Amino acid sequence: MEPLRPEQKTEDRPAPSVRTRTRISDKWIGFFLLLPSLLAIAVFVYGFIGWTGYVSFSDWNSLLPSMNWVGLDNYLSLFQDFRFQSDLRNTLVFTLFFISACLVTGLGLAVLLDRKLKGENLFRNIFIFPMALSFIVTGVVWQWIFNPSTGVNLFLNKLGFDEPPVWYVDTRIIPGVEWGEIQFGIPLALIAVVIAAVWQMSGFTMAMYLSGLRAIPDEVREAARVDGAGEWQVFKKVILPLLRPITLSVLIIQGHISLKIFDLVMAMTGPGANYVTDVPGVFMFETTFKGNHYAQGAAIAILMLVMVSFLIIPYLVSSMRKEAD
Repeated sequence: MEPLRPEQKTEDRPAPSVRTRTRISDKWIGFFLLLPSLLAIAVFVYGFIGWTGYVSFSDWNSLLPSMNWVGLDNYLSLFQDFRFQSDLRNTLVFTLFFISACLVTGLGLAVLLDRKLKGENLFRNIFIFPMALSFIVTGVVWQWIFNPSTGVNLFLNKLGFDEPPVWYVDTRIIPGVEWGEIQFGIPLALIAVVIAAVWQMSGFTMAMYLSGLRAIPDEVREAARVDGAGEWQVFKKVILPLLRPITLSVLIIQGHISLKIFDLVMAMTGPGANYVTDVPGVFMFETTFKGNHYAQGAAIAILMLVMVSFLIIPYLVSSMRKEAD
């Protein structure tokens, strides 16, 4: 059979101008499909962020709107406020303990499930189940569990503990170093909140690590064992380095949750005595909707946005660079 000539192979292809018009029309169709979402995001996300920032520079601190410009006065007064200083300390402590406990607990559970034990599906569902609950439900349940007169303390009393912990009503701060107007250290009442948060979110960390472990080829582990590495060396030198992208993702997601935590604290403890369990989200809610100090509440919201941005933006920039490379 006589082979097709080049002109015969290409005679059915559309002309370049037709392909160009098709690509342009596809782009316009995609643009109009995304336009409603883009407008909604522009108005209800960035528009409201801009409005909140504008309010934070005003003196609107009553039910009647007042948009007189006061500059940075609201921000300066916040950093001089005892409650906001306590909130920053509590946020730092909560974030460190929450993320560390989630990483250790989630990784440990993932390693156990990766052994392909019997009943793996059942245990995996049990560990992930708390994520199906809202932080409000979690806060109410753990408030009862850690109630000093009921819950777990009844069990501790039967074990012989004459003075069991008072959990989230404890006002002590360890070591309690004076720093400005507050005591810098670990508020013991915050430990109960951390336990509740870890109980709910460690399942997510477990799922992330388990997917990472299952993605590591068995040949990589076997090669390390052939080279004489023990199980701990395989885990430390091979598996953990390969799980670094998972660890980074967990740090970003859990850090974002911890920096803007509100509902769990509000349902479980509230601000607490001497603000030992208070966080910026609770402070903003009470300042804005209970005290009607809208400008100060807006300033707290902007500062929370800045804290989250310091965590999220470097991660997004790094991800975009990797995709470009």
